[in-house]
Amino acid sequence: MGRNIKDYIVIGLKGMAMGAADVVPGVSGGTIAFISGIYEELLGSISNVKLSLLKTLKTEGLKAAWKQVNGNFLAALFIGIFVSIISLAKAIKYLLENEPILLWSFFFGLVLASIIYIAKQISKWNFISILALVLGAFLAYYITTLNPMVSEDSSSLYILFAGAIAICAMILPGISGSFILVLLGAYKPVLEAVNNKDIKTILVFMVGAVIGLLSFSKILKWLFANYKNYTLAALTGFIIGSLNKIWPWKETLTWRTNSHGVEVPFNQQSVSPFTFDGEAQLTMAIVLAIVGFGIILGMEKLAVHKK
Repeated sequence: MGRNIKDYIVIGLKGMAMGAADVVPGVSGGTIAFISGIYEELLGSISNVKLSLLKTLKTEGLKAAWKQVNGNFLAALFIGIFVSIISLAKAIKYLLENEPILLWSFFFGLVLASIIYIAKQISKWNFISILALVLGAFLAYYITTLNPMVSEDSSSLYILFAGAIAICAMILPGISGSFILVLLGAYKPVLEAVNNKDIKTILVFMVGAVIGLLSFSKILKWLFANYKNYTLAALTGFIIGSLNKIWPWKETLTWRTNSHGVEVPFNQQSVSPFTFDGEAQLTMAIVLAIVGFGIILGMEKLAVHKK
């Protein structure tokens, strides 16, 4: 692929968009990759990281091994993702604590548009596709009603496990790695590790991510190659069900004390903005949801023009 510096800068910017999406619980970097037209190349490149790569490295050298994994593409993309996560973690933390309704409204619009985009990729609807969609929606909705599995004080082994699971979600269109971290109860410890530059926790998480990425990309590539419609239908259902998690207006049912001795919400349920106990910020929330929706539609239009 004869790419120049400008092409790699564009790939890096797409990586930054993926990273920004993955910082927020409920939004998928995989969806951004799908819409921006780099998804299949990403999946194929990651799948090429296997044992035969060591043989290539030994017999043909570093240059051949780098070419085998599409190294320039992956490097540009992952640098973009990394820069985005490091630079946005503090801003996202501030918004989650101070303007949650407005932040969730924006991402609710983004995810809603993503559902439409991914559903449009399904070329043939039949009984199995519809069943996969319905089951995916019910399963995701049920998961969003569960309490987090663990507290903020997670062990290194659990952070490793969370990294492996979350990175699998990151490369799935529609399923957010951060959303999975929230469900596992590992979101805040990971976000705090990034903000506090806790190198040990970050490294443990990254090792888990590499393990998850290398194993899951092969499964995903096989599913898309053999059962693309059913896989996309299940994913579409899963995102529909998971919208409950990012609904902007919540009522706190139970509280818990975190590691800093501060009371924080533990179990929440979605409520109507009209019965919300507090400032609903409805007008601004609707505006931001429309902006989020429009961004995804704009990215889709760009992808179509480039094709």
